[in-house]
Amino acid sequence: MKLLNTYEDKDEAEAALSKIAGKKRLASERDSTVIIYNLFGNPTWGNFYKLEMFSLPELQQMLELRKAGQPIDLAKHNEFITTLCYVARTFDLLIPEHWL
Repeated sequence: MKLLNTYEDKDEAEAALSKIAGKKRLASERDSTVIIYNLFGNPTWGNFYKLEMFSLPELQQMLELRKAGQPIDLAKHNEFITTLCYVARTFDLLIPEHWL
């Protein structure tokens, strides 16, 4: 398990915990007068998608347009892929070929 995200709102953190699959846990820590909630879990594209991280829902919509033969914003697509390359290196993931 790795740290997937941090939250300042307990309800938001608990909702995120309920969305992801696999081993997971929520840990809280106090930072001065603020409580931070750390979400730990399996770093998978599916979990990141469920948490709506790294623009994955937007990328899915873009790929559906491309599959249907519609034009897509290539600059935005390249921006998404650049971010996903960083995420892939950080969490030792492979970017699916059909996303590229």
